[in-house]
Amino acid sequence: MKKAFVMIVAMALLGSTVACSSGQSTPSAGGSSNAKSEGAAKKVELKVFLGGLDRFRDQFEKYFAEFAKKEKKEKNIEVTINTEYPGSDNSTQILKTRLATGDVPDIFSLHAVNDIPDYYKAGYLDDLTNQPLSPKLIDGIKSLVTIDNKVVAVPMESLAWGYLYNKKIFKDLGIKPPSTLTEMKAVVQKLNDNKIKPFMLSYKESWIPQLFLPLAIGGLGNSSHKDFVDKMNKNQGSFADVKEMFGIIDLVNSNGTDRVFEVGNDDGAADFAAGKAAMWVQGPWDADSLLKANDKFEFGVAPLPINDDPAATLINVSVSTSLAMASQGKNKEVSADLLNFILDDQASNDLYQGLKFNPVSKNHTFKPYPWVEDASVFVNKGQSYKDPQIPAAVKDESGKALQAYFNKKMSADDVIKDLDKTWKDANAVANKK
Repeated sequence: MKKAFVMIVAMALLGSTVACSSGQSTPSAGGSSNAKSEGAAKKVELKVFLGGLDRFRDQFEKYFAEFAKKEKKEKNIEVTINTEYPGSDNSTQILKTRLATGDVPDIFSLHAVNDIPDYYKAGYLDDLTNQPLSPKLIDGIKSLVTIDNKVVAVPMESLAWGYLYNKKIFKDLGIKPPSTLTEMKAVVQKLNDNKIKPFMLSYKESWIPQLFLPLAIGGLGNSSHKDFVDKMNKNQGSFADVKEMFGIIDLVNSNGTDRVFEVGNDDGAADFAAGKAAMWVQGPWDADSLLKANDKFEFGVAPLPINDDPAATLINVSVSTSLAMASQGKNKEVSADLLNFILDDQASNDLYQGLKFNPVSKNHTFKPYPWVEDASVFVNKGQSYKDPQIPAAVKDESGKALQAYFNKKMSADDVIKDLDKTWKDANAVANKK
């Protein structure tokens, strides 16, 4: 593979309003001649829960239809796939409720780094170690979906992210991605002087301002506050220790676009691709939406400066979206077949490329995208960190708190107290398990 593929291996070695579909189904493959020659086809209804992935509905539905044809041809099983696409802000709670009440999806999406430990401990994840997909995984990426030496999910998005920037605007003004907060202030000043909004703000959905949390904790936790997460997990730390993170948050908030709480991810992507701001604290998971809005749009990825220490300006490396098979699922044979098809040696190249995701399989041969090359520059220099493992409850609460902070309904000290309490509560819950 090319240099970018080498980067993927290197970086991996480091790393829910409900918007449900109305039970959209992928039609099963027909073929009366097969049914006659092989006997009556077995009929299976597969429930697939894809939280926060509605923007990829077309790609998934097309791929699932291909799977249904394959399953009918090879096993004479007629598969109907019922998909759900709840929004990011609510999908986690919906999924947990479904699992706890026995309304179990056969396959569901979850965040590899943040969710796998809790879902595994709760007994919700089936073991995929002996499935054909397992040995295909790039070793470092495989480690992020493995727990107790068991592969428990199929990785979809392997990421290297920080913030996105408009390459044309940066080039036209002779700007380079800054390595310190002071340098970022100078970039912001130059953009303002040229009547260009420095940052896209889209806080309608709380998961977007939440992105400041892993970036800040990742940068500081891998430079000046290396024991922060450990101390918080032991109830010995406080967000007051990393209060400096509000420096970049304040800079972004005071130099952004208008209608902050009217703009969500989709509108933000369209506006950013239209050149309405030079930077966006967002990740390359929005590549598909950006390029659908403007297929000529060129964006880069760079690490977000947190303070004036260049050692804290780092790229976040992770596997986010992954697909798991429910341990209590009723259709495990077909579920396993679908997950194996997700990493089919030939077909999955088109799927992952269509989703604008990075290679995760040793058999993926498609060329990664330009923004991967951008991030690889930092990763290959060692300027990256594995996405910090922060309790899901803390991440969820941080999004709501930072919305309130922007709206001046909470002060920085209020946010600190709120997040400290949420982390302690999460520790208490974890210690009971």
